[in-house]
Amino acid sequence: VQLQASGGGLVQPGGSLRLSCAASGFTLDYYNIGWFRQAPGKEREGISCHSRDGSTEYADSVKGRFTISRDDASNTVYLQMTNLKYEDTAVYYCAADFSLLCIAMVTTTPLGEHQYDYWGQGTLVTVSS
Repeated sequence: VQLQASGGGLVQPGGSLRLSCAASGFTLDYYNIGWFRQAPGKEREGISCHSRDGSTEYADSVKGRFTISRDDASNTVYLQMTNLKYEDTAVYYCAADFSLLCIAMVTTTPLGEHQYDYWGQGTLVTVSS
């Protein structure tokens, strides 16, 4: 049973990347799925969430540039990132939680990784020219 984040890499400012959060051993659509990031020297922050019922939440810092979606067939949640900026450079993580609401995932100080039902290892996104 695990959650796996992938898809990071090096991209120029203004470019795009799609991150994947794939689950094995459990079904993602029973959970609220959050994306988090931690930039060098900064605290981890919640940036987006896809709830069980299909609603989505975004932090102001990514609203209008990032899109979260869920593909039930592949049991994967995606984060499409466009118009990337230098300040988007970070390690990106995904988490699944049955109880924690999406609005809380995005607007409150993130919990410790072991406090979520499932936590995926990070994938590094570097925005650089």
